[in-house]
Amino acid sequence: MNPALWAALGGTAALFLVLVGVALALLLGARRARVREARALASARADMEALRTQVEELSAALAASQGAAAVVRPSVEYLITTAGQEGADRGDLPQVPDRAVLSVTLGEPLVKLAAFGYGLRKALSAENRNRIAFEIRRETKRVRKERRRAARRSRLAQARPEAAEEAAA
Repeated sequence: MNPALWAALGGTAALFLVLVGVALALLLGARRARVREARALASARADMEALRTQVEELSAALAASQGAAAVVRPSVEYLITTAGQEGADRGDLPQVPDRAVLSVTLGEPLVKLAAFGYGLRKALSAENRNRIAFEIRRETKRVRKERRRAARRSRLAQARPEAAEEAAA
């Protein structure tokens, strides 16, 4: 037989063995992935079942504590219409004097009004007015000087264009 034929057969056999090896590796990899997924799913189901039992236990404990709370404190219905009546059943609620209610109701607006008045007094003080007037005069002078410089430059540019370039530099 021809040696080229033997080489071609050997190469084909080697290629076949490589393809079989790759196919086996892919199959084993897919199987391992399925096994990992199955384990992860089983773990997730176990965690979910543990959480479900914990939620049921907590729900039962909450229901028991609410039942005990309902026995300790009877349900009393409060209406706004019973607010000023002397004989109204108020249960164990503390009595709040009218003076405290008035103090709380008017306290916050009075504090805001006092703070606003203080800020207004500070803003209208003689020192602050003088400082603002000084800043305005200084800014006005600066703007006038800048305007004069710009006018001088434009007159110079119209008279002599080459001199304007030197002045700008």
